Amino acid sequence: MRAARLLVGLLTLVVAGCAAPAAPANSSLSLGSTAAAAPASVTTPARTAKITSIRTTDATRGVITVVGTLTPAPAAGTRIPLHQWIPAQKRWQEIAHGFSTGSSVTITTVQPGSVRTYRIAVAAQAPYAAGISPMISFKHYVWRGIFKKGLLATGGVGQPQFTVVPPKEGPRRAEADLLANQGGYVWGDVDSTGCRYSRNWLGNLTDGTVRVSLHNGTTAMTSVRMKQETETWLNHDITGVTRLRLQVADIQSGYGPYVSVDSLLLCTN
Repeated sequence: MRAARLLVGLLTLVVAGCAAPAAPANSSLSLGSTAAAAPASVTTPARTAKITSIRTTDATRGVITVVGTLTPAPAAGTRIPLHQWIPAQKRWQEIAHGFSTGSSVTITTVQPGSVRTYRIAVAAQAPYAAGISPMISFKHYVWRGIFKKGLLATGGVGQPQFTVVPPKEGPRRAEADLLANQGGYVWGDVDSTGCRYSRNWLGNLTDGTVRVSLHNGTTAMTSVRMKQETETWLNHDITGVTRLRLQVADIQSGYGPYVSVDSLLLCTN
């Protein structure tokens, strides 16, 4: 009987060992596991764009030159657009483009005088996502005819005549003739808001001496004395002047002052 009990006990131990093998270590589970792992978060590398310089390079034609940097450098010859914000339409509009050279791009465009906001952009190129530069505001000053927006008022003493050359004859809207009787004077006012400089060519056709002057409203800023049948320039900084007056006055003549002008303003409008 004792021997039988011993045999039963040994058989029980053998069966139990086969049914419950020892668990493997955690490290072995990790290496040998076939369970799907959660996908890792993938971030597309960024490419930065920046406008490093924006300036008016030809104020007569209205040329703006923009220089930008692109980091890292895109493929050589990548097309880089220049965008301008259009306030009335509340949207960005491409106005020009350039092609990258290394990490640099230069873009030129011809625009009227303005105060606008600009940016440059670069399209996505594997492995980099698209990039847009920070916005930059720029005042673009361009030369225009002083009479582009017409005359606000004219006046003087001695039958003053302030005659602007018609658009068909003077499309630049810069030319005019100023006349008055002997001993008289003539003036004309223009809106100079947004302008910072006035440049005036003067031709004195008077049979005597005259004085030509520029005024901030009614306050004289600068003047020049001209002898009979002479030419000269009258130029002046007009920053902050919103009503500019051009005036010709007789000093000594037989028939009265007669001066032809070709006048330009440097403006953002």
